[in-house]
Amino acid sequence: MALKAQVLYDFTAEPGNNELTVREGETVTITNQGIGGGWIEAQNTKGEVGLVPEDYIDFGKAFQGAGTTAPPAAVGNVAAPDLSFFDTFAPSSAPAQVDAGASSALPDTPDTPVSPSLSSPEEASNGKDPWSVWNADPSAGSNNNNWASNPEGTQTGRSAADPWGSVSQGHPQVYQGPGAEFDEWDDEWDDKSTGGYAESELGESGAMQRGGTHSSSMKISLNKFPGFSKSGPELYLLNKQISKDKDKLPIYVGEVGPVWSYPENQLDCIVADPKKGSKMYGLKSYIEYQITPNTTNRPVNHRYKHFDWLYERLLDKFGSAIPIPSLPDKQVTGRFEEEFIKMRMERLQGWVIRMCRHPVVSSSEVFQLFLTYKDEKDWKIGKRKAEKDETVGVMIFNTIEPEAPELDPLDVEKKCDQFSRFTKSMDDGVKEILTVGNEHWKRCTGPLPKEYQRIGKALQNLSSVFNNSGYQGEATLTDALTAAGKTYEEIAQLVAEQPKKDLHFLMETNNEYKGLLGCFPDTIGVHKAAIDKVKEGDKLVATNKITTQDKGIMAKRLSTMSYALQAEMNHFHSNRIYDYNRVMQLYLEEQVKFYETIAAKLRQAHSQFTTM
Repeated sequence: MALKAQVLYDFTAEPGNNELTVREGETVTITNQGIGGGWIEAQNTKGEVGLVPEDYIDFGKAFQGAGTTAPPAAVGNVAAPDLSFFDTFAPSSAPAQVDAGASSALPDTPDTPVSPSLSSPEEASNGKDPWSVWNADPSAGSNNNNWASNPEGTQTGRSAADPWGSVSQGHPQVYQGPGAEFDEWDDEWDDKSTGGYAESELGESGAMQRGGTHSSSMKISLNKFPGFSKSGPELYLLNKQISKDKDKLPIYVGEVGPVWSYPENQLDCIVADPKKGSKMYGLKSYIEYQITPNTTNRPVNHRYKHFDWLYERLLDKFGSAIPIPSLPDKQVTGRFEEEFIKMRMERLQGWVIRMCRHPVVSSSEVFQLFLTYKDEKDWKIGKRKAEKDETVGVMIFNTIEPEAPELDPLDVEKKCDQFSRFTKSMDDGVKEILTVGNEHWKRCTGPLPKEYQRIGKALQNLSSVFNNSGYQGEATLTDALTAAGKTYEEIAQLVAEQPKKDLHFLMETNNEYKGLLGCFPDTIGVHKAAIDKVKEGDKLVATNKITTQDKGIMAKRLSTMSYALQAEMNHFHSNRIYDYNRVMQLYLEEQVKFYETIAAKLRQAHSQFTTM
């Protein structure tokens, strides 16, 4: 019996990928439910057959094509009759409401409601800006953290030649990646993104939801730190568990204050050589990237979803102590276009390098597994171990050992407030640069070149008028006018191409810092909540909820948390100084070349006019 079902969302097929375009409300016939990987095969009323995301189909509104009183299927190009009558008999398919305090994140499915990106200061001040809680209530943070998800980068297209081919076997010279043929992850179609530096991403609207502006659905993580979401920081402050020596994370007091223990040799890796692969006997395609760490010089392959898995593990384990910026967003349509692939590779490279720079993250087992796994068995064992790790959330502080005296709780609070103010101010400054840069980019690629072109055309038109005068002695003048006009047309082209050479890197660096700064409200919120708990110490002792000894332990562990925050801020400042020195040097060097080129062209045009 043919099973029919109703389509929940519009889906546009990727050309050459055996997919079927369907529209919301359309009725399709399910021809094969055993495809796997989150896909099914369906046939529309026109007789066209292809793959459709399983979660885009409402089986609750399905009916059998035979043996029932359901209306007959559409024939040929005749539209199927309205099936709304059967809705009253079908089980409800609406997703259950999720409590904001739930202990697990929403599943990664396309039926999660869309959370629109913020687009105005008014929205930002309405509880959606991750910093708004600090502006509204200085004592916030004692409850569970409900700031917006980590912001994500803006995008800009970059034209380049295609260095790879469409191959189904990936890289034959290296291991093809975990589960290359029978992948355990869902396919890369659950998130959508847009190209270019979107205004909604660059305004003062607060932190974006992960993935930027979506035209479809997206994941919403309601529980960033599952290790303490129910009990708060007291899970660590009053914890009796002692971490193993091999898990210890030492903190030293250096010239700038508390610092992490840095390795002798800096970890580095290269993300390169994107290749198109396939699975399910060629029915589904994907892009995988080759990652080569400097420690082994042995390349491994990963798809975007493997990066996504790593991000989730790092966020669970370190997110309460170390800001973990989110990945560049996923995309459905156009995800195999060379421009998008190169842009994503560039951003994955930036994300991985930032993780490599961090002494704690880079030395963690899960990050080392990602870079150095030997084969599929090694990957799966390491993956299962990472997913069972219990040292997550605030319990990461249980592994930290500062080699320094205990801090006074009042000093801890002052440091926390200081970091909160600085990161908030820098977040505002970064967003301002992104907004101004976006406007300048638009001018350079739109009205400004057109103005130079108009000047050039006007000069050449005047030259044509002079040339028709019939006067014999003005050939030099008309030729010089024509050359000057062409010079301004060349300048127009230079102006249009310049943002890709300098502004692009300035925007990308600030966009990366926007994502990183958007993580600080959550991280600092953990510390503010711990401060509030320690302040309640006397009251808790008076009500016999804790002992005087417990109160002392809480103060000591708050000191440990403060050392971790200070070490993290010193790491952040060190990277900030390096990054902004580097990107501003690059920007100004390219600007100098740009204006020198224009000046040289203008001098050349000037030299063609005779002096009377």
